[in-house]
Amino acid sequence: MGLLTYSPSLTRVKICGLKTSADIDAAIAAGVDAVGFVFYPPSVRAVSPNVAAQLISRLPVGVDAVGLVVNATDEQFAAIKTIAPITLWQFHGDESPERCSQLADGRPWIKAARIGQDFAFSEFSLQYRQANAFLLDALVEGYGGGGVPFDWQGIPQTWVSENAPRVVLSGGLNTHNVGEAIARLHPCAVDVSSGVESSRGVKDPALMAEFVKAVRAADEKSSSQ
Repeated sequence: MGLLTYSPSLTRVKICGLKTSADIDAAIAAGVDAVGFVFYPPSVRAVSPNVAAQLISRLPVGVDAVGLVVNATDEQFAAIKTIAPITLWQFHGDESPERCSQLADGRPWIKAARIGQDFAFSEFSLQYRQANAFLLDALVEGYGGGGVPFDWQGIPQTWVSENAPRVVLSGGLNTHNVGEAIARLHPCAVDVSSGVESSRGVKDPALMAEFVKAVRAADEKSSSQ
């Protein structure tokens, strides 16, 4: 169905930072809606366009291949786009709305927001109103993957209600806290990376399966209330 197919009773799941065939196979077996490929060389989870293309070839129809870029140059972006069949772009840097639209070139795209104290939610969603979704992440050194949650209570409830169909919640999610996050915010999707790793940058198949099960349990609980 894809990552951004919104359903109030079914939270979509994205696992980001996959690097091996075993990662892909485990994510598919767990029942994810999308997998993310990091095209940001400083990251321990970074892959080359060639590797990403090989991994994407293992995905079944309906599972999105999300390309995460951080302030990519035209040349860097073209190299990814030419080789890897990305279905959904995730802009995780300081890209302007115009830059995001230009690079995406008609493809759906997500803009990441790094949530710190006094983050201006309404201004952000207005500025990036052409985005297909907003990914809410913690404000950490670097760009994502820090495993640090942010204060979900700081998200204005009116903003959540208005934008839930476009909210992808990230930032320090794991098997133990994703249920609370879903109960509080009812996002379209959740995004996990470090929360399903046995060590930094190394995905754990068991943790991936447990995470998806925790999401489904939270959905069932919300539906029954």
